[in-house]
Amino acid sequence: MTDIPIPPQPNGGWDDPRAGRPPVHPSVSEAGRLLCAGTYLDAGYRDRVIDELYVHEERLVAPAYGFDTTRVLAHALRARRFELGWAAGILAAWFVGGLLTSGLLTLVLVPFLLLTLANWLRARGTVLLRFLGLVVRIYAWWMLLVLVVALVGLGLALGGAFGEVVGFGALFAVGSLTGSGPGSSGGGLALWMLPLTFAGLVTLVALQRGHVARIIAGELSPRRYADQAGDPAEAAPTPRFERIRRRIRAEQHSPLVMYDVNDPLCGAGEPYYPWHLSVELRPREDLGPDRKPTPVTNAGIVEQIVPLLQALRVPSPHGSPEAEAAVMDRLRELVIDECTFTPVDGLAHRDAAPLAPHIFAAQRPAAIEEGGERRRHFLRVRVGGWDENLVVTVFVRVHTQGGMMMLEVAPHVLLPVRTRFYNADADAQRYLNNNALGKAAWALVHTPGSFAAAVTTLARGLAGWWRIVTGGHGGARAEGPRLSVRELASQDNGSIFHLMDVDRYLKTIQDRVVHGVTLALDAAGWHTEEFARRGTAITVASGGTYIGSMGSFSVHDSSFSIGGTGVHNTTNGTRGTK
Repeated sequence: MTDIPIPPQPNGGWDDPRAGRPPVHPSVSEAGRLLCAGTYLDAGYRDRVIDELYVHEERLVAPAYGFDTTRVLAHALRARRFELGWAAGILAAWFVGGLLTSGLLTLVLVPFLLLTLANWLRARGTVLLRFLGLVVRIYAWWMLLVLVVALVGLGLALGGAFGEVVGFGALFAVGSLTGSGPGSSGGGLALWMLPLTFAGLVTLVALQRGHVARIIAGELSPRRYADQAGDPAEAAPTPRFERIRRRIRAEQHSPLVMYDVNDPLCGAGEPYYPWHLSVELRPREDLGPDRKPTPVTNAGIVEQIVPLLQALRVPSPHGSPEAEAAVMDRLRELVIDECTFTPVDGLAHRDAAPLAPHIFAAQRPAAIEEGGERRRHFLRVRVGGWDENLVVTVFVRVHTQGGMMMLEVAPHVLLPVRTRFYNADADAQRYLNNNALGKAAWALVHTPGSFAAAVTTLARGLAGWWRIVTGGHGGARAEGPRLSVRELASQDNGSIFHLMDVDRYLKTIQDRVVHGVTLALDAAGWHTEEFARRGTAITVASGGTYIGSMGSFSVHDSSFSIGGTGVHNTTNGTRGTK
C-alpha cells in the first residue's frame, strides 16, 4: 500500500508553493510568545506549567499545536527564579525595616495581611465571601487609621512637652511595643526611619513591576522573540532542563502520540461538535452483471480526501497572480498530516517511547487498517487562525467492517489565550510610559500584599523543590500528559469573530471530507446517495448551533454528537479549572 503524500509536521512538504503558504514556525508563533509572557504575569499558571513539565518529568508532553512547549517552560523557570529573588529581597527589606524602626514597621503587618485576605475573599466570586471580604477590608482600614493616628501622636509627643501631652494616648498604645518613651532619642529615630523604610518597600515593589514590564516589552517583544537562538531563557540550561527540553522537542510534534486513556486528545482543545456516520456498503445497480464493486480500504478512502483538503490552500481567482498571492485567508496555511495514537500504558520509561519517524512509518500500515480501540490512526487537519491564537483541529478516521463504512470526525478548538496574557504588551508599555507619580501610586496600592506574596512565592518554590527531591519522578514509569499548557491558558469564551472563523473552517473541512469519501465510494462502485445526503445534513446541522449567540460562545457548554440515524446533544465537561 502506498503512503499518502501528506506533508510532515510541523512545516514542510508543500507540494506547490503557489498553492499554499507555510504557517509560521511553532517556535516563534505569537501564541507561544503570549504563553511565555503569561508565566511572568500569573504565578498559578507558571507553577502548573513547571509542575507538569519539569517536576513530573516522567510524563510525556501533550502535542503542541502552533507553539513550542520548551520555550514556555524555559520562561516559566526563569520567571520563577526572578520572582524568588524579588521575594527574598522584599522579605529581607521587611526584616531590616523592622529592626531599624524598633518593631514599628511590623505593626502594619496585621492590617496588610487582612487586606490581602480581603482581596482573596473577593476573588472567590460568591456573594457571601465578597461580603465577608468587604467587612475584613473595612476593619483593616480602620486598624490602619488608628495606627497612623497613634504614630502621629507618638511623633508629636517625642517632639516636645506640648506634644507629650497631646500624644500621651498614642504613647500608651504604641510605646510598649517600641520600648520608647517621651523624649526618647531611640524612639524618635525609629519614627524617622519608619517612613524611610516603608518608602524602600514601595520602591522594591515598583522595581519588581518594572522588571517584569521590561522583560515583556523587551525580551518578549515580537521582534526579539523571533530570534530563538538569542532567547536568554534558554541560555546556559541546567542538566535537568536540557534533558527535559530534549524530550519535549522529540514528543511535541511527533506523529506518534503517546496518550493517557483518560484524555487521549489532550492538547487539541475542547471537542466541538464531534460526529460519526455509518452506512451500508451496497453495490450500485448500474455496474452491470459482469462488474463487481472494488473493495475499499481505509487508506484508499483517505487518499481521496487529502487532495481535496490540499486544494483549500489555493486562493480563488482574483484577476492576477499578485492579487491571489495577497489573499490572507488562514486556509492557505492549512496543515494536513497523519498521526497514530498509542496508549502510554506499559511503557517502562519516557525515554523508551517509540517516537522515531521510521517507527511511525512501520506502524502506520497496520494502524490505519486495523480499526483498533487502543491504537488509532487519524488524518489530522489543522488551521491556526489569529496568529495561532485560535486553532481548529479536525481528526478524521475511516473504518470499514462487516460491509459497513464508518466515518468519525472529531473537531477540537483551542480558544484564544487569556485576556491578561493577550494584553501583556499594552499593559507593560502603559506602565513603562507612565510618570513617576503613576508608578508610585501603583506600587503603594500593591505594597500591602507584598509580604504575603513573598512568603507564598518562597513557599511555592520550596514545595516544588521538595516534590522534585522526594517524588522519585526521574525513574518513574512513563505517564501520558495530564494537561496542556496551551489549554490551561485558553479563555472559556470566544468573540463572534472567533465563532464565525471556527464555523467557516469546520464546515469547509467537513464538506471536503464528506465529498472525498463520496468520491471514493463512487469510484469503487458503491452507492453514495445515502452517505452524501446524510453527510451533508450533518455538516449543515453541526455548523449553525451557536449562531444565535451574537455576543460570545463557549465550547465548554455542550458538544454535538451525531450518529448514523439522528442528532443528539450531549453535555460536555471541561478538562479542569484554569
